[in-house]
Amino acid sequence: MTPQVAAQTTVYRLVAMRAKASPDAPAVRSRVLSYTYAQLIAQVDRVAADLATRGIGRGDRIAVISENRVEYTVLQLAAAKLGVICACQNWRLAAKEAAYCVRLIEPSLVVASERFHAYATEAAGETPVAAIDTLDAGGATDCVAEPEDGLFIIYTSGTTGLPKAAVISHRAQIARMSALRLDLGILPGDGYISWAPMFHMGGTEHLISTLMSGASGVVIDGFDADAIIDALEAQPIGWLLLVPATIAPLVARLRERRPGIKSVRAVGCMADLVPRTEIEEISTLLDAPFLNSFGATETGMPPLSGDLIRPGQDRDVLAKRLSILTELRLVGPDGKDVQDGDPGEAWVRGPTLFSGYWNNPEANAKDFADGWFHMGDMFRKTARGYAFAGRSKYLIKTGGENVYPAEIERVLLADPRVSDAIVVKKPDAHWGEMPVAVIARNTPDLQADDVLAICRAEIAGYKCPREVVFVAIEDLPRNVSGKILREQVEALVAG
Repeated sequence: MTPQVAAQTTVYRLVAMRAKASPDAPAVRSRVLSYTYAQLIAQVDRVAADLATRGIGRGDRIAVISENRVEYTVLQLAAAKLGVICACQNWRLAAKEAAYCVRLIEPSLVVASERFHAYATEAAGETPVAAIDTLDAGGATDCVAEPEDGLFIIYTSGTTGLPKAAVISHRAQIARMSALRLDLGILPGDGYISWAPMFHMGGTEHLISTLMSGASGVVIDGFDADAIIDALEAQPIGWLLLVPATIAPLVARLRERRPGIKSVRAVGCMADLVPRTEIEEISTLLDAPFLNSFGATETGMPPLSGDLIRPGQDRDVLAKRLSILTELRLVGPDGKDVQDGDPGEAWVRGPTLFSGYWNNPEANAKDFADGWFHMGDMFRKTARGYAFAGRSKYLIKTGGENVYPAEIERVLLADPRVSDAIVVKKPDAHWGEMPVAVIARNTPDLQADDVLAICRAEIAGYKCPREVVFVAIEDLPRNVSGKILREQVEALVAG
């Protein structure tokens, strides 16, 4: 049978329903702007009408370049009403990277805040640019979006050196909301603090989920320990997202202020990247379990974010637990499931999955082969859960940002002074991991400062190597086919 329309819904419709059910309930606020649900949906409708008057409709894309602000969320919901995809641009990227990301999705409009207007204008090329706080035409528009329409585009680091544009549908967003709440025990009134950049899922996805569930969201312009604590004192919070570099500063302020926190259902991030002492400190201070998560932009919080580490709980092995709404296989190079205890690549299937990479059929064919999404991350199934075993697609996780070595190597190898180069990760107490460039140079005149200058001119600052190591080209370990052995170089850097 053909699915009935009445069995389907979308993100805008769910938020609009909350506005009908509880019009005066607080919806979203920042230091400068706040809306009840009725006010929020009224403003969303006005912005949707503005987009429609510009001829922007279902299937089109708009690129957004802005700091965290309530207007960003309004724009996302307005686009959601029209079936327009909101492509969230990473303003930390170098100008050339930003221009590539905009061109890739061929937007009908670039929307920017005043802070990033010049940057956005350069990235936009011939595409018109509008100010995010002036979209307000008024008028009426219908909600025409369908569940499989794109809702967001969030960019991921590319294994080939260029970002990929992951399309998250309305269906996926609704499923992600459901999975997170089931796994963490989040209640309907539990809010969310959106301090992570809105070009990340941590800044965007969970705030939209909060609004779909009728709770209140708090928007903060970047990590601000005191602003976060203020929000914790004001209302219950479901999941408090933190990344490794933010835990110690928040712990310090919590100890100094000793606030009266309402409640927190869970706090944290991928626990493997955080010292055990910090996990215990933040969990104890917030009286909340630490979320031992493992997910991705492409999958949401699944596949392995079902484990909560309770305060005082001794955990010597940070094994993960399967998320709800998720199918998972661990697969060997032969395409067959591995035995328990053996490492295998995580293959995932379920409603939280993204729809694919925009304008990238090669990556889609490869990563969705055999009807499963191939994550590139390796796990072992053990008696205690799924133990992280590494990445088949070598990834550096630094300060909450994903960096693929290919992004840096592409830039280094283009310089004639570099004979060969490889980038590896190194543990770092503050950032979790950091990129280190190991270079065989053609001239002794090339120095570490030169390498950093090369990188800063082409890629975002957080992707640049934190250390540079020069070696003779014959000292780079290689396999029989001449490929540099990344793990051996990593051991060399660590030692």
